[in-house]
Amino acid sequence: MIIDGEKCVGCGACVPYCPVNAILLENGKARIDEARCVECFTCYRSWICPEGAIKIPVLEWPREIRNAFSDVAGTHKVTGIPGRGTEEMKTNDITDRYGWGEVGFCVELGRPGVGTSFREAEKVSKVLAGKGVEFEKQNPYTHLIDESGKLRFNIGEERVLSCLIEFKTKLENVPEILRTLRSLESEVETVFTVGVISRFNPDGSIPILSLIEGEGFKVRPNAKINLGLGKRPGGDS
Repeated sequence: MIIDGEKCVGCGACVPYCPVNAILLENGKARIDEARCVECFTCYRSWICPEGAIKIPVLEWPREIRNAFSDVAGTHKVTGIPGRGTEEMKTNDITDRYGWGEVGFCVELGRPGVGTSFREAEKVSKVLAGKGVEFEKQNPYTHLIDESGKLRFNIGEERVLSCLIEFKTKLENVPEILRTLRSLESEVETVFTVGVISRFNPDGSIPILSLIEGEGFKVRPNAKINLGLGKRPGGDS
């Protein structure tokens, strides 16, 4: 991102809008910390600058990949899917992506206020690849790694708002995967969360719960419910 020094009046209104704290006030002007900036365009989309001093630059490789993984309003060029992961992990009843005896995982590295680099994501994907997991082909990060989980491009130091690693494995492999992720806790230099996607049995029981709890993890079941907005009779929204 670019802040036009001629237009900026140093009001500081833009500072709290940056999710990674990359906007600084120095000598009465706002400045972008380029190393920290993840090119999410949040400061620009907020229209908070009264002088219109915030500008979107022309991003080139590899810098442009920051925007692809950080702009929540964008659509990834490779997958054609909005966001950093896939939508299918939330709609398994329709897509049947995770079959009986299979379990899906989503590891999200970084969050607003923290961020992450692809180097940290590579630490996780390399170890997971060694466990024989099946990475989701429609996930943007999968297109950046080879079969061993290593980055295929020199983008390790590029920072993003967050990065999602999606994969699936057999139900019986869940304990080993959970232990593997726990072992990475002290090695990965950012926060990361683990989501697990599984099927209910016909009787309503969830076979994966005992496996997760057996590894000492607290289960927080939830579901993704999208509520549509429409118009009531009479034309009111």
